Amino acid sequence: MDEIKQLIGRELLDFENKFADSVKSHVPLLDRIMHYIVKRKGKQIRPMFVLLSAKLFNKDIQEGTYRAAALVELLHTATLVHDDVVDDAYERRGLFSINALWKNKIAVLVGDYLLSKGLLLSLNNHDFKTLQILSEAVKEMSEGELLQIEKTRKLNIQEDIYFEIIRRKTASLLASACAAGAWSSSADEHITEQMRLFGEKVGIAFQIKDDLFDYGADKIGKPTGIDIREKKLTLPLIYTLQHATAEDRRRIIYIVKNQNTDKDKVAEVIRMVKASGGIGYTQEKMFQYRDEALAILNQFPENEIRKGLESLVRFTTDRTF
Repeated sequence: MDEIKQLIGRELLDFENKFADSVKSHVPLLDRIMHYIVKRKGKQIRPMFVLLSAKLFNKDIQEGTYRAAALVELLHTATLVHDDVVDDAYERRGLFSINALWKNKIAVLVGDYLLSKGLLLSLNNHDFKTLQILSEAVKEMSEGELLQIEKTRKLNIQEDIYFEIIRRKTASLLASACAAGAWSSSADEHITEQMRLFGEKVGIAFQIKDDLFDYGADKIGKPTGIDIREKKLTLPLIYTLQHATAEDRRRIIYIVKNQNTDKDKVAEVIRMVKASGGIGYTQEKMFQYRDEALAILNQFPENEIRKGLESLVRFTTDRTF
């Protein structure tokens, strides 16, 4: 990751300053919350993809690229704030969530504020194509979340539905980050679509990696088995259910439905998933999407930026947090 940041270190610092400016408010309470949000920044994967995708086609970053990166981060942050309210979550990246510190009503309004700032940033600068790309992602994310809620209630998710959910819910934003970055420097529809597909495949691999964490012991900021407790059927469990005996399948479903808060029962399901080969199968799928993303990337001329993007792709599947 340090090697990647060296390629865009100056640009990333400029982005951070511009992003901090973009969320400022004249309302003291809101400004305090914005300061808290800026200070607890995460890995900044999405802005990095925007900046690298832009530099792949023009080494000189333009203001439109910074605005695209800021819009991606504004929308991403807004969805996280709203997600924490929906999930009743009190931590985010090891720190208190907005709703934990300022309660749900303020958190919802903060999410709305971030969304509006993103819209205005694009509209005021006539970045209509960038706004179109990101608006499509927000629509996809909402549809993916609702599709997951619908299917979770019935515990009937098949593999194709799982991939549709994560394509919409997670991959769409990373896809839009790559597309917006590419458009901001190339203004080329074909290049933009290729980079959108690239980002979509990276995003799917990224989410599969997150789902695998739930069955391991890595320190990732959430306890093992949380997806089972939330009745989320991810690929390791879907594979296990598809290949389990009728008796084991009934037992797993019963535990997920009725005993998902029992640590011993959850641990039993995790053991069954590991024994079934569900982890290995899921890893194969993750690497398949990673390699498909790299194949798209390799269509473009080789240079240090392309190598940086390749390293960032590999980070999404090799990371331990």
